[in-house]
Amino acid sequence: MLGDAAHTFLTRLVGRRPADEALWREALTHGSTGDARDYQRLEFLGDRVLGMVVAEWLHEDEKSDEGRLSQRLNALVSRTTCAAVAREIGLAEHIRLGKQARDDGGHDSDNILGDVMEALIGASFVSRGFDPTRELVRKLWAPHVQGDAGQSKHPKSALQEWAAGNRRKGPEYTLVERSGPDHAASFTVRVSVKNVGEAQATANSKQEAETLAAAAFLKEFG
Repeated sequence: MLGDAAHTFLTRLVGRRPADEALWREALTHGSTGDARDYQRLEFLGDRVLGMVVAEWLHEDEKSDEGRLSQRLNALVSRTTCAAVAREIGLAEHIRLGKQARDDGGHDSDNILGDVMEALIGASFVSRGFDPTRELVRKLWAPHVQGDAGQSKHPKSALQEWAAGNRRKGPEYTLVERSGPDHAASFTVRVSVKNVGEAQATANSKQEAETLAAAAFLKEFG
């Protein structure tokens, strides 16, 4: 079942020794291991629970309108933020990966880290219920909610507005290259604005690559 290190990690995370070891093992297991159950179903659930908790949390701030709330929600539940939280709690060393996935650097993949973080939230919800899981999310996400995540305009939105404000056609995003295995894929995206220029960036997801490319374009031409 779970090793001693994983037991210690989970006990520290949720405040008590995990009762359903099979469930938590599933949350930590990547499909590359060949096990019958991996984290995908729990990730699906955890994604929804995380969104509910963060949306409720942000709604408590009555000064923000719907647009700002949506902007912050999207940033706080993004794969990038989930992966950042995973790194902050030292999750990487406890993820169960197959040999090839380990060799390909799966432990440091934003995709995998973010997915397993959501799977742990799902496991918490199944085994402990909503209230303890809300408390867990609020504890782990507090630095990000209190920080500037989602406070600034999203680079893609900013670039769209910049193009309109300068009477240019809207930005066009092109997938230049996709490389690496599915569990550690890398995407290179180019963004261009006609008669202005172009910029490109690489990330672990197409969406994040587009965001980084937009930010790079604004830095150079904005």
